Amino acid sequence: MNRLNLRRAAAVTAGALLGLAGAAIVASPALAHHPEPSGTYCAAQDGKVTVNWSVISSETDISGHITKLESTVPGAITGDLAIGAELKKVSEGPLTGTQTYTFDGPIPELKLTVAAHWERGDRTYDGERTVVATPSQDCGPAESPSPSPTSPSPSATPEPTKSPEVTPSPSAPSPSATPSVPAEPEEPVFQLEQTCKKMTFIVENPAKGIPFTATMTTEKGVTKKLVSEPGKTTSVEFDAYQGLKVTVKYDVVEGSETIPYTQPKDCGGQGGGLPVTGPAAGAIAGGAAVLLAAGAVLFVTARRRRVRFTV
Repeated sequence: MNRLNLRRAAAVTAGALLGLAGAAIVASPALAHHPEPSGTYCAAQDGKVTVNWSVISSETDISGHITKLESTVPGAITGDLAIGAELKKVSEGPLTGTQTYTFDGPIPELKLTVAAHWERGDRTYDGERTVVATPSQDCGPAESPSPSPTSPSPSATPEPTKSPEVTPSPSAPSPSATPSVPAEPEEPVFQLEQTCKKMTFIVENPAKGIPFTATMTTEKGVTKKLVSEPGKTTSVEFDAYQGLKVTVKYDVVEGSETIPYTQPKDCGGQGGGLPVTGPAAGAIAGGAAVLLAAGAVLFVTARRRRVRFTV
């Protein structure tokens, strides 16, 4: 299976309500399902870094669970933050974890990518976000201050000295101004929503994002395009059925990824074929992780290769 070269995972939210048209249509909750990670670190003088991670849910009424946890800090995360851990509703507080590592040189960018999965009856939501830890303080031992003398030692008043004459030298050319580094684009937010009847791909592109197009093709040859512009939220949906697979190809990088449809557990045989038996969360989260990873790698690749995207 090919890996898409797309940017950090994204972190996942889309802010729209689905459908509200008459008594026959019931509005769904806002598409805001995503983990909200944060992190701080302190560095000791010997290079040992202690990173404290925290992840809270975006949801106020239901719990989800962690499906992906990737840190650029070597070593395991200690604490209750782990794959499979319950991500409780926001009022019940965050999951926390700690990592420590001693770096030989400068401290690199310390990042944590978290994905989570939620189920709401006949709908499933998968969200992913990446955070960069920020420095909080120097956690190394403080140096003892040098003792100050109890009384000043007497000293003779020095005689004033004449300043030596300085022969003016030709003025050196002023250094040229350092060219400003263009700000990196903000990453889009990717979300995969699966219901009994629909499979929906959602991209929320920030105002400082980049434009791109995703071409999506089913195993039956049905093709749709998702055109994402900065400052806009765009979605593409397919009618769900058993065996549906959607291959996603972005116009800014090479490669593609195929994402299978997985029916939510509460469909009761309606819509997309036979009801799923057994736990389907893993497969659903897997499909979403593929989509999110695809979007995530886009901007990492762009930064490393210094690719500049234009409309």
